[in-house]
Amino acid sequence: MKHTVYLALGSNMGERKELIEKAIGSLGPLGIKVLRVSTLIETAPYGVTDQPSFLNCALEAETELSPAKLLEATASVEKTLGRVRIKRWGPRVIDIDIIFYDSEVIAGPGLTIPHPDMQNRTFVLGPLCELNPGFVHPVLKLSLKELLRLLTAKAPRPQDK
Repeated sequence: MKHTVYLALGSNMGERKELIEKAIGSLGPLGIKVLRVSTLIETAPYGVTDQPSFLNCALEAETELSPAKLLEATASVEKTLGRVRIKRWGPRVIDIDIIFYDSEVIAGPGLTIPHPDMQNRTFVLGPLCELNPGFVHPVLKLSLKELLRLLTAKAPRPQDK
């Protein structure tokens, strides 16, 4: 059975655009058919702000992989491209987050879908809205467009400037 998934990608080390393109190109052979990719945007770092800016995008894909196997596949792409996890929210050559898996809600060790902090991140919501603004968050029951509007209506945070 095919599942529609939304992934967010980011890089702030090395040749950022090339790394994101390589990551996207690596998904197909792993059983993740990329359907659409948002525009690349440059954003300030989130969480730990003393680091280079990021390039971010989102993509819509189809897969027959289970959520756990999808996580394994995205982690293998990160590892192949040289990601080493040293510091939470620290610099990274590539980051691939599973944002949505159909409209499923999954809360388990090592995997939470929808991504638990996506509604607080303009660099995730903006690209996702480009792909599917009407998609409804299965927990918050608001569309991506509504979530982005609510987030941008708040006072800007330093990482959003």
